[in-house]
Amino acid sequence: MSPPSWLTPAVTRLRTANPYVVDGALAALVLFAASLQWIFPDEGDDRLTWQGWLLAAATAVPLVWRRRAPFATACAVSMATPAMALYHAPPPDVVYGGLVVLYTMAAQGRVWQRRFMLAGWILGVVLTMQHKEEPLPFEYAFQLLSLVGAYGFGMLSRVQRAYTAALVDRARRLERERAADTARATAQERARIARDMHDILAHAVSLMVVQAEAGPVVVRSDPARAEAAFDAIAGTGRDAMAQLRRILGVLKEEEREGGARRLPQPGVAALPGLVRQVTESTGLRVELRSSGKPRPLPPDTEVAAFRIAQEALTNTVKHAYASSATVALDWAEDELTLSVTDDGRGPSGPGGGHGLIGIRERAAACGGSARAGRGPEGGFRVVVRLPADDRQAALG
Repeated sequence: MSPPSWLTPAVTRLRTANPYVVDGALAALVLFAASLQWIFPDEGDDRLTWQGWLLAAATAVPLVWRRRAPFATACAVSMATPAMALYHAPPPDVVYGGLVVLYTMAAQGRVWQRRFMLAGWILGVVLTMQHKEEPLPFEYAFQLLSLVGAYGFGMLSRVQRAYTAALVDRARRLERERAADTARATAQERARIARDMHDILAHAVSLMVVQAEAGPVVVRSDPARAEAAFDAIAGTGRDAMAQLRRILGVLKEEEREGGARRLPQPGVAALPGLVRQVTESTGLRVELRSSGKPRPLPPDTEVAAFRIAQEALTNTVKHAYASSATVALDWAEDELTLSVTDDGRGPSGPGGGHGLIGIRERAAACGGSARAGRGPEGGFRVVVRLPADDRQAALG
């Protein structure tokens, strides 16, 4: 139960104040309240004696330490209150100190301590009432209900503190989990961007190197071919720059309104253009084959298929010394099998270098698999299986 909005600032200041100052003020208030009936007695009541005032002080002063030593404070107040009845310094009409210690024990004490105090105070009040002259039934009810009410409010405070602590702990765990998820997502996004940049740059640079090496050879004997080579270098560079701009666009926050709309990443539909570019730029004869019925792919799988074919062809141009290559798409009901086969010698390093590692990572990120090795008729072959499920495409 939260306090009214107009009372919230006062409650906040009270909770954050020095506990000894707050409890000292509470002890002074209890002593003042306990002294009122003796300072202003009703007709026929005894006036306040110095013994009565000391016993009243004994029910109030220990409250200063109620948070530091709750059980000891409760015991001290519990002994001083009935002592007033025994010494005929009449107990107060309301056991203010008892209400405070019962609340404190219910809120902070152990199970046996708070039960012991509740039972002791109920028994003590009943026995003390016997010393009064002609106690009325409603007085018993008032005293007992006051004690039970104070105990109940203490239990509510205990439950609220436990609930608040659980919420705080849960919020901290969620914050840690959110931070870990953010860090993982950031690492995955960086890895994805690194793979894309590697594929784009490696492909573009490989084609540009091939054209740059061929240009000087034919610059005098065949100027038109040399000019075409340099045009191909420029075109490859422009295409690489355009793709890099799309990739790097995810690294900066762009406004939705008025900002340049980001172009989509290339997918399976862009493979014919890739094959044509490699053929025209390097002289490598590349053929694109497709079998089965094409079906929609999730966006990530679309991009992965294009990048895998791009990286496989780049490896062919850089390492295989091949004269021809084939890119084959085999569409099945639930998967796409993409294979790139050449008639060269394949990568020379163990494991195929960073390019083949990137291919395997891309396939795994889409829930697929990749393998690479010697082709059935020689040369080198990369085979990748990617999921092509309609539900995945809809979710993607």
